[in-house]
Amino acid sequence: MKAGIVLFPGTNRERDMAQALQIVSGQAPQILWHRDTKLPSLDLIVIPGGFSFGDYLRSGAMGAHAPIMREVREFAARGGYVLGVCNGFQILTEAHILPGALLRNAGMRFLSQDAYLRVENDQSAFTSGWKSGDVFRAPLAHGDGNYTASPAELDALEGEGRVAFRYVKADGTLDETCPSANPNGSAHAIAGILSENSRVCGLMPHPENMVDPQLGPTDGAPLFTSLVESLVK
Repeated sequence: MKAGIVLFPGTNRERDMAQALQIVSGQAPQILWHRDTKLPSLDLIVIPGGFSFGDYLRSGAMGAHAPIMREVREFAARGGYVLGVCNGFQILTEAHILPGALLRNAGMRFLSQDAYLRVENDQSAFTSGWKSGDVFRAPLAHGDGNYTASPAELDALEGEGRVAFRYVKADGTLDETCPSANPNGSAHAIAGILSENSRVCGLMPHPENMVDPQLGPTDGAPLFTSLVESLVK
Protein backbone atom coordinates (compact mmCIF):
# COMPACT_ATOMS: atom_id res chain seq x y z
CA MET A 1 0.00 0.00 0.00
CA LYS A 2 1.52 3.29 -1.10
CA ALA A 3 0.60 5.93 1.46
CA GLY A 4 1.53 9.58 1.82
CA ILE A 5 1.26 11.72 4.96
CA VAL A 6 0.74 15.46 4.56
CA LEU A 7 2.96 17.61 6.79
CA PHE A 8 2.02 21.19 7.70
CA PRO A 9 3.83 23.62 10.01
CA GLY A 10 2.45 22.62 13.41
CA THR A 11 1.69 18.99 12.54
CA ASN A 12 2.85 16.77 15.41
CA ARG A 13 1.38 13.33 14.79
CA GLU A 14 3.00 12.42 11.49
CA ARG A 15 5.54 10.08 13.12
CA ASP A 16 2.83 8.26 15.06
CA MET A 17 0.87 7.79 11.85
CA ALA A 18 3.93 6.72 9.86
CA GLN A 19 4.82 4.13 12.47
CA ALA A 20 1.29 2.72 12.52
CA LEU A 21 1.18 2.45 8.73
CA GLN A 22 4.60 0.80 8.56
CA ILE A 23 3.82 -1.70 11.33
CA VAL A 24 0.66 -2.88 9.57
CA SER A 25 1.63 -2.56 5.91
CA GLY A 26 5.36 -3.23 6.14
CA GLN A 27 6.01 -0.20 3.94
CA ALA A 28 7.12 3.25 5.08
CA PRO A 29 4.79 6.05 3.89
CA GLN A 30 6.05 9.11 2.04
CA ILE A 31 5.99 12.50 3.74
CA LEU A 32 4.28 15.17 1.64
CA TRP A 33 5.03 18.87 2.28
CA HIS A 34 2.12 21.32 2.43
CA ARG A 35 3.62 23.41 -0.40
CA ASP A 36 3.82 20.46 -2.81
CA THR A 37 1.78 20.94 -5.97
CA LYS A 38 2.11 17.43 -7.39
CA LEU A 39 1.38 14.10 -5.79
CA PRO A 40 3.33 10.88 -6.34
CA SER A 41 1.43 7.73 -7.23
CA LEU A 42 -0.43 6.83 -4.02
CA ASP A 43 -3.18 4.56 -2.77
CA LEU A 44 -3.87 6.57 0.37
CA ILE A 45 -3.33 10.13 1.61
CA VAL A 46 -3.36 10.75 5.36
CA ILE A 47 -3.75 14.14 7.01
CA PRO A 48 -2.56 13.61 10.59
CA GLY A 49 -3.16 15.45 13.84
CA GLY A 50 -1.49 18.48 15.32
CA PHE A 51 -2.03 22.21 15.09
CA SER A 52 -1.54 23.15 11.43
CA PHE A 53 -0.41 26.77 11.18
CA GLY A 54 -0.93 27.07 14.94
CA ASP A 55 -4.71 26.66 14.51
CA TYR A 56 -4.98 30.39 13.84
CA LEU A 57 -8.37 31.63 12.60
CA ARG A 58 -10.03 28.23 13.15
CA SER A 59 -8.58 24.77 13.58
CA GLY A 60 -7.65 23.55 10.11
CA ALA A 61 -8.79 26.71 8.32
CA MET A 62 -5.35 27.74 7.04
CA GLY A 63 -4.26 24.18 6.31
CA ALA A 64 -7.33 23.73 4.08
CA HIS A 65 -5.95 26.41 1.75
CA ALA A 66 -2.39 25.06 1.47
CA PRO A 67 -1.23 24.30 -2.10
CA ILE A 68 -1.24 20.53 -1.57
CA MET A 69 -4.93 20.57 -0.67
CA ARG A 70 -5.84 21.30 -4.30
CA GLU A 71 -4.17 18.02 -5.15
CA VAL A 72 -5.87 16.24 -2.25
CA ARG A 73 -9.29 17.49 -3.45
CA GLU A 74 -8.62 16.22 -6.96
CA PHE A 75 -7.29 12.91 -5.60
CA ALA A 76 -10.49 12.47 -3.56
CA ALA A 77 -12.67 13.52 -6.50
CA ARG A 78 -11.03 10.78 -8.61
CA GLY A 79 -11.96 8.21 -5.97
CA GLY A 80 -8.71 8.18 -4.04
CA TYR A 81 -8.67 7.15 -0.38
CA VAL A 82 -8.10 9.90 2.20
CA LEU A 83 -7.90 9.59 5.99
CA GLY A 84 -7.99 12.66 8.24
CA VAL A 85 -7.38 12.26 11.97
CA CYS A 86 -8.00 15.03 14.52
CA ASN A 87 -6.58 18.17 12.87
CA GLY A 88 -6.77 16.22 9.63
CA PHE A 89 -10.53 15.82 10.12
CA GLN A 90 -10.78 19.55 10.80
CA ILE A 91 -8.88 20.29 7.59
CA LEU A 92 -11.13 17.98 5.55
CA THR A 93 -14.23 19.81 6.78
CA GLU A 94 -12.67 23.23 6.23
CA ALA A 95 -11.75 22.14 2.68
CA HIS A 96 -15.36 20.96 2.14
CA ILE A 97 -14.17 17.47 1.32
CA LEU A 98 -16.30 16.25 4.23
CA PRO A 99 -19.44 17.96 5.56
CA GLY A 100 -19.86 19.74 8.87
CA ALA A 101 -17.45 21.50 11.20
CA LEU A 102 -15.54 20.92 14.42
CA LEU A 103 -16.35 23.42 17.19
CA ARG A 104 -14.90 24.03 20.66
CA ASN A 105 -15.46 21.10 22.98
CA ALA A 106 -18.68 21.35 24.96
CA GLY A 107 -16.74 21.72 28.22
CA MET A 108 -14.56 24.47 26.70
CA ARG A 109 -11.37 22.66 27.64
CA PHE A 110 -8.74 20.60 25.87
CA LEU A 111 -9.38 16.87 26.18
CA SER A 112 -6.48 14.48 26.70
CA GLN A 113 -8.06 11.17 27.61
CA ASP A 114 -9.24 7.88 26.18
CA ALA A 115 -12.68 7.52 24.62
CA TYR A 116 -14.73 4.53 23.58
CA LEU A 117 -15.94 4.34 20.01
CA ARG A 118 -18.61 2.12 18.49
CA VAL A 119 -18.27 1.03 14.88
CA GLU A 120 -21.44 2.03 13.05
CA ASN A 121 -20.55 1.01 9.49
CA ASP A 122 -18.29 -1.95 8.73
CA GLN A 123 -18.61 -1.73 4.96
CA SER A 124 -15.83 0.76 4.21
CA ALA A 125 -12.11 0.35 3.56
CA PHE A 126 -11.50 2.05 6.92
CA THR A 127 -13.82 -0.10 9.04
CA SER A 128 -14.04 -3.58 7.50
CA GLY A 129 -11.63 -4.95 10.12
CA TRP A 130 -14.41 -4.60 12.68
CA LYS A 131 -18.05 -5.61 12.78
CA SER A 132 -20.82 -3.07 13.26
CA GLY A 133 -21.40 -2.69 16.97
CA ASP A 134 -17.80 -3.42 17.96
CA VAL A 135 -16.44 -1.08 20.64
CA PHE A 136 -12.80 -0.04 20.89
CA ARG A 137 -10.72 2.50 22.78
CA ALA A 138 -8.78 5.40 21.27
CA PRO A 139 -7.08 8.49 22.73
CA LEU A 140 -8.44 12.01 22.38
CA ALA A 141 -6.16 15.05 22.13
CA HIS A 142 -8.12 18.08 20.96
CA GLY A 143 -9.77 21.32 21.97
CA ASP A 144 -12.05 21.58 18.94
CA GLY A 145 -13.65 18.19 18.45
CA ASN A 146 -17.33 19.00 18.87
CA TYR A 147 -18.73 17.79 15.54
CA THR A 148 -21.67 19.72 14.15
CA ALA A 149 -23.50 19.90 10.83
CA SER A 150 -26.77 21.23 9.47
CA PRO A 151 -29.91 19.16 10.11
CA ALA A 152 -29.95 18.16 6.44
CA GLU A 153 -26.30 17.05 6.57
CA LEU A 154 -26.87 15.07 9.76
CA ASP A 155 -29.94 13.41 8.22
CA ALA A 156 -27.88 12.48 5.16
CA LEU A 157 -25.02 11.07 7.25
CA GLU A 158 -27.40 8.98 9.30
CA GLY A 159 -29.68 7.94 6.45
CA GLU A 160 -26.84 6.96 4.13
CA GLY A 161 -24.91 5.04 6.78
CA ARG A 162 -22.00 7.48 6.66
CA VAL A 163 -21.41 7.69 10.40
CA ALA A 164 -18.33 5.52 10.77
CA PHE A 165 -17.75 5.83 14.52
CA ARG A 166 -19.77 7.10 17.47
CA TYR A 167 -18.75 7.99 21.03
CA VAL A 168 -20.25 5.58 23.56
CA LYS A 169 -19.79 4.25 27.07
CA ALA A 170 -17.39 1.35 27.61
CA ASP A 171 -20.24 -1.13 27.26
CA GLY A 172 -21.30 0.36 23.92
CA THR A 173 -24.27 2.28 25.29
CA LEU A 174 -25.04 5.55 23.49
CA ASP A 175 -25.77 8.62 25.63
CA GLU A 176 -25.31 11.80 23.64
CA THR A 177 -25.86 14.07 26.65
CA CYS A 178 -23.44 12.31 29.01
CA PRO A 179 -19.97 13.95 29.14
CA SER A 180 -18.28 10.64 29.95
CA ALA A 181 -19.90 8.97 26.93
CA ASN A 182 -19.74 11.92 24.50
CA PRO A 183 -16.83 13.94 25.91
CA ASN A 184 -16.73 16.79 23.40
CA GLY A 185 -20.50 17.13 22.93
CA SER A 186 -20.61 16.12 19.26
CA ALA A 187 -23.97 16.06 17.51
CA HIS A 188 -25.39 12.54 17.53
CA ALA A 189 -22.18 11.58 19.41
CA ILE A 190 -20.41 11.42 16.04
CA ALA A 191 -16.71 10.60 16.28
CA GLY A 192 -16.00 9.88 12.60
CA ILE A 193 -17.73 10.10 9.24
CA LEU A 194 -17.39 8.90 5.64
CA SER A 195 -17.75 10.69 2.33
CA GLU A 196 -20.57 9.85 -0.07
CA ASN A 197 -18.41 7.24 -1.82
CA SER A 198 -16.98 5.98 1.52
CA ARG A 199 -13.42 6.64 0.31
CA VAL A 200 -12.73 9.60 2.60
CA CYS A 201 -12.86 9.18 6.37
CA GLY A 202 -12.42 11.78 9.09
CA LEU A 203 -12.33 11.10 12.82
CA MET A 204 -11.18 12.99 15.91
CA PRO A 205 -9.69 10.22 18.12
CA HIS A 206 -6.22 8.80 17.41
CA PRO A 207 -6.31 5.09 16.47
CA GLU A 208 -2.69 5.33 15.30
CA ASN A 209 -1.60 5.54 18.94
CA MET A 210 -2.99 2.09 19.66
CA VAL A 211 -1.27 -0.05 17.03
CA ASP A 212 2.17 -0.99 18.35
CA PRO A 213 1.88 -3.96 20.76
CA GLN A 214 5.15 -2.93 22.39
CA LEU A 215 3.50 0.27 23.60
CA GLY A 216 0.24 -1.20 24.87
CA PRO A 217 -3.23 -2.04 23.53
CA THR A 218 -3.78 -2.41 19.78
CA ASP A 219 -7.41 -1.30 19.60
CA GLY A 220 -6.69 0.98 16.63
CA ALA A 221 -4.97 -1.62 14.46
CA PRO A 222 -8.12 -2.81 12.62
CA LEU A 223 -8.42 0.55 10.87
CA PHE A 224 -5.01 0.09 9.30
CA THR A 225 -5.39 -3.62 8.56
CA SER A 226 -8.71 -2.76 6.91
CA LEU A 227 -6.95 -0.29 4.62
CA VAL A 228 -4.17 -2.72 3.71
CA GLU A 229 -6.62 -5.51 2.91
CA SER A 230 -8.82 -3.17 0.87
CA LEU A 231 -6.13 -1.29 -1.04
CA VAL A 232 -3.47 -3.93 -1.66
CA LYS A 233 -4.59 -6.00 -4.63
